[in-house]
Amino acid sequence: MITHEVLNQVPPLVDYNAAEVPSIREALERAGAADALSGLDDVGRAAGSAHALTLGDLAERNEPVLRTHDRYGHRIDEVEYDPSYHELMRTAFGFGIHAAAWADDTRHAHLVRAAKYSVWQGVDAGHGCPVTMSYAAVPALRATPELAAVYEPLLTSRDYDFGLREPTGKRGLTAGMSMTEKQGGSDVRANTTTAEPLADGSYRIVGHKWFTSAPMSDILLTLAQAPGGLTCFVLPRVLPDGTRNPIRLQRLKDKLGNRSNASSELEYENALGWRLGEEGRGVPAIIEMVNGTRLDCTLGTATMMRNGVHQAIHHARHRAAFGRTLVDQPLMRNVLADLALEAEGSTTVALWLASLIDDGLAGDGRAPLLRRIGLAISKYYVCKRGPEHAAEALECLGGNGYVEESRMPRIYREMPLNSVWEGSGNVAALDTLRAIAKQPDTLAVLRDFLGESAGADRRYDEFTARLVRHFADPESLEYRARSVVGELAVALQASLLLRHAPAPVADAFVASRLAGERGAVYGTLGPGVDLDAVIDRFAIAI
Repeated sequence: MITHEVLNQVPPLVDYNAAEVPSIREALERAGAADALSGLDDVGRAAGSAHALTLGDLAERNEPVLRTHDRYGHRIDEVEYDPSYHELMRTAFGFGIHAAAWADDTRHAHLVRAAKYSVWQGVDAGHGCPVTMSYAAVPALRATPELAAVYEPLLTSRDYDFGLREPTGKRGLTAGMSMTEKQGGSDVRANTTTAEPLADGSYRIVGHKWFTSAPMSDILLTLAQAPGGLTCFVLPRVLPDGTRNPIRLQRLKDKLGNRSNASSELEYENALGWRLGEEGRGVPAIIEMVNGTRLDCTLGTATMMRNGVHQAIHHARHRAAFGRTLVDQPLMRNVLADLALEAEGSTTVALWLASLIDDGLAGDGRAPLLRRIGLAISKYYVCKRGPEHAAEALECLGGNGYVEESRMPRIYREMPLNSVWEGSGNVAALDTLRAIAKQPDTLAVLRDFLGESAGADRRYDEFTARLVRHFADPESLEYRARSVVGELAVALQASLLLRHAPAPVADAFVASRLAGERGAVYGTLGPGVDLDAVIDRFAIAI
């Protein structure tokens, strides 16, 4: 008698084009960047390959190891990574997903880069951290043109050149960010690390940093208290004379997820740094980097949402229960469509935010204002929606989704990071209010942008008209920040979908997110939704 016959199991979702996502392709086509689709497909086929997915598994499983000393007792402060990590990094750099867009003068370089990043990030989120920070460091470095002239060409190089050597002697560089201290967390103005100016123009940096990701980066951007106040500095791991900068790695963090990425505590033991911008202007300098990393937090969350939906739909199309495939069962279809709507809105707004970089560089005066407020809004809302989305997508696979081999637990563990990284939910929500208070034009341009979708849907018009009530009581605005920013976020996503998504998708989003035709959990869409139209945009054919 046969005791183990495998029946009704789902084939693995591998060797497919992860770039076959209508919302991404349509964004490039609308922008006039259709010529980038072939390159996007190259990234998509690599990201969906069994080889790349296995590399991601290996990099996550074989975590980085800290080596503080060599065999003879010399301090080396190095991190060893699995070879799979390096292959992922080489691939990402080769595709130009890191900082290459800053050296690309084509009109939509940053949108194209965001599309590629979003597709590739699904392979492994951990190595995406140094990729992101290398991208985000470039505009921060431009605060001091002399330093930008040294480092920017190497950061934008497509050569991944791992190893601690003097930066200008390498083919390419990576950058990291080192801001957080244990007593302050998000309150960087409470930092106690000091910076003493030296006669040659450098500074002596002394202090302890509680959380520094990718400490093996070639340069680290950090905040320290100079005589003139909190200031931003760039510290190379290896000094111009070839000696090691005394940046001491104390330990690696044991994290919930993102395990392929080394995150560390470190100490600056009379390390040398060079100032970015003016003394006392550290926050404005580093915020240029934070804006880039917040963009990728939003993109990364949208990516994991899409990957979860892809896996859930794939499972539902191949798995049968109670005489029918899961995808043919009405309640499961409701769940899948609801998950797909969230991924659609998140992907659309994230790519729009990336396109605003291109628009601003092209001279669009309102683009930086829209990006300032839109990024704060979306970083809060999209990343907040991530963990519950991951939980529901995992549940679509039942017990199989709880097993590591499905890769769904990795998404589940990874999702909270993007909400915590670069400012937790409260920080991001309050940053929206800060933007409005310091730059009132940001709210004005957002209102104008939302108004451009007026007349497309009565329910949208009624929802956006009610938004003004939030600002009638400024005294309680901080207390209500999450609800205010959440409503601005769904209005922004609805505005974009009404313009660009197929009518059934936009209608379902407005009905469920704006008109309240859904419950408190996924899978509670009201009647009348064209489920096929929503689900089919996320069905992967293999």
